[in-house]
Amino acid sequence: MSAHCQVTGKAPSFGRRVSHSHRRTSRRFNPNIQARRYWVPSLGRNVRLRVSTTGIKIIDKRGIDAVVADMLARGEKL
Repeated sequence: MSAHCQVTGKAPSFGRRVSHSHRRTSRRFNPNIQARRYWVPSLGRNVRLRVSTTGIKIIDKRGIDAVVADMLARGEKL
């Protein structure tokens, strides 16, 4: 599975690793993705999501029902 957040859409970013001698090689910055299971009262079932830690904070602030409604509106599969 790729390192993409289902709530925020965060994806890996890319940059350079720079050694002491200043040689540059490619590297990848992955978001902190967690697999979480949430009970969604509006759907009447549990939903398993792959979310970043920022996405978890958004769910805590807005509520799982509002976040799931936004995800369904933009066509995200649950």
